Amino acid sequence: MLFGEIAYGPIHSRRLGVSLGMELMPLEHKLCTFNCVYCECGWNTPVDHPQLPTRSEVRAALEAKLRQIVNGTCPNGTSLDVITFSGNGEPTLHPDFLGIIEDTCALRDQYCPDAKVSVLSNSTQLGREDVVAALKRCDNRILKLDAGTDEMMRRIDLPVNKELTVERIMGWLAQFEGDFTLQTCFLRGEHDGKPIDNTTPEELDAWYKAVERLRPKQIMIYVIDRKTPEEHLEKISREEMERIASPLRAKGYEVSISA
Repeated sequence: MLFGEIAYGPIHSRRLGVSLGMELMPLEHKLCTFNCVYCECGWNTPVDHPQLPTRSEVRAALEAKLRQIVNGTCPNGTSLDVITFSGNGEPTLHPDFLGIIEDTCALRDQYCPDAKVSVLSNSTQLGREDVVAALKRCDNRILKLDAGTDEMMRRIDLPVNKELTVERIMGWLAQFEGDFTLQTCFLRGEHDGKPIDNTTPEELDAWYKAVERLRPKQIMIYVIDRKTPEEHLEKISREEMERIASPLRAKGYEVSISA
């Protein structure tokens, strides 16, 4: 499922409310630093020179949508909770990401001052100062960590950088001193003949330790909800997700579940 517009929606997000989606990656194919087995956008498509929307194109598309919403002429609704950057891959890959976020905040303040600016990121570009600066301008930084061990992270996320480690991701996440939302997808299954399960006692123990170290202000845990590129995956039940959340809630963490 690819998003074919720079600004799409608003749509109802099961995690964020009424959301205007913003697409910074190519409209025709997925471009990401991960190749997650559960990604609704499918597998990455190798392209030598991917065409990204320019900063000015993103600004124009966003302003046009916000004007429609404010004027009551938007066919998808006239209210807005959040402007969300996600889409067909990793939004922070865009070379003008910081400038785009600055434009977005200015347009939000002008047209829909009550809306939040959110970014869903896989955390792989947090070694870039401009990306960190941009994310600190946003209201919601929703940052991924799908496993507490390198082996399971690599089986689930299939990072393009084969040397990427959980420790490196956690070091980058620590820059926000807990002022972010940690996002994790729980699932079971297999890929290329290797088992995938980040719900085992060993994997959960490693993930809980990561949470305790990072101390995020909020935790979003969720399950697969749409067709996935890897067919041999299992959706985790609501009851099991509640059991995963329970020890963290007992320690005072805010944990939301999308199941």
